[in-house]
Amino acid sequence: MREENISRILAIDYGEKRIGLALSDPMMTFAYAFQTLNNDPNLLINLKKIISEKNIEKIVLGLPYQDDGKLSSNGKEILKFKEKLEKKIKLEIILRDESYTSEIAKSMIIQSVTKRSKRRDKGLVDRNSAAIILQEYLDEQ
Repeated sequence: MREENISRILAIDYGEKRIGLALSDPMMTFAYAFQTLNNDPNLLINLKKIISEKNIEKIVLGLPYQDDGKLSSNGKEILKFKEKLEKKIKLEIILRDESYTSEIAKSMIIQSVTKRSKRRDKGLVDRNSAAIILQEYLDEQ
């Protein structure tokens, strides 16, 4: 069920095992952690469903760089993922530097999530990293 006339931006924090997702609010002012998907054969199907249901108009994809400015070790894998996504989904995909977002997310989680057992949810970091990527993008617009 699609949210008519309310478009949003989706951010993706791509990982080898998990994909963190964040959404913008309808006014495209703030980002919030949304969901974590497994990086498995159903990934593109699940993403297409979310894109349709949430009326996504644009995707911001995190791309990590090293301190020397070169792509990090999984950068090439992320670029391949972007190509696959572009073939399946006809939306603009913006690459965004995601350096240090996981560390920032971990720090935020330690401060805001009081239960240790909830902090162990690895998907929590992925979702929050995606939210940081998206919020930085929104702040620049």
